[in-house]
Amino acid sequence: MKNKLSICFLLLIACTAAFAQDAPYDTLNKPQLISKQFSFTEGASVDKKGNVFFTDQNNNKIWEYSVDGKLSLFLDSAGRSNGMYFDKKGNLVACADEHDQLWSISPKGKVKVLLKDYKGQLMNGPNDIWIDDKGGIYMTDPYYQRPWWSRTKPDLDGQKVYYLPKGKDQPFIVDADLKQPNGIVGTPDGKYLYVADIRDNKTYKYTINKDATLSDRKLFVAQGSDGMTLDEKGNVYLTGKGVTIYDPQGNKIGHIAINEPWTANLCFAGANKDMLFITASTAIYIVKMNVKGVE
Repeated sequence: MKNKLSICFLLLIACTAAFAQDAPYDTLNKPQLISKQFSFTEGASVDKKGNVFFTDQNNNKIWEYSVDGKLSLFLDSAGRSNGMYFDKKGNLVACADEHDQLWSISPKGKVKVLLKDYKGQLMNGPNDIWIDDKGGIYMTDPYYQRPWWSRTKPDLDGQKVYYLPKGKDQPFIVDADLKQPNGIVGTPDGKYLYVADIRDNKTYKYTINKDATLSDRKLFVAQGSDGMTLDEKGNVYLTGKGVTIYDPQGNKIGHIAINEPWTANLCFAGANKDMLFITASTAIYIVKMNVKGVE
């Protein structure tokens, strides 16, 4: 009996060790506070070198957190930017919330307006984006009343997901059946797109068609999200109350508690893309991971 118990105990230890090696979040790696000098942090996006750019939306600035751990101001008067994403040329594409536009910001800070309106009407407020291999932009457009706006209601009917083809100045709708779409991210192979409907507390998975339209919408998890990201194993990271991690099948596999009122956005950063960078309320955090990001 003792031998059988010993064998079972050893097997349990082995299984636990194997799970720990596969788990995306090592509980020994606690979130590290980098700075708490901001008003509201958002828009975490990583460049090819692993430097992170993020917004302090209420203060209308974009900051850089470099691979060597230095903070510096990248752009002042940043269009009240929210979600952001780097294109292949190294331009930072930003949801410029001040006038409900999309901006392309060069590495030297030069601004080009990519999107001004939808059929002559103001967008609700571009919130988050993901750029595909063709240079097209998937964009969520929820309505959040901003203190810097003079208007008090949307120009458009509904809150939708759009696609802006590369080189075009007008997007087309890819999903109109959402309450308040927010976080968005696509898989690196370009086959699937995840969109969070934050008001309905759901995240959906879509198939991306060759013409950039979406099909086969399926409920991924019954949880909404602000920002989103993926790791190399296909795990999905959702934000809100800290960071919740789901495997590709939608099973919850981890949670990173962040001691802030709201966790807004995140991306994998650093030279090896194995440092999870998190924007949360007035602060920014990093967590060393044992997986790498794919964005």
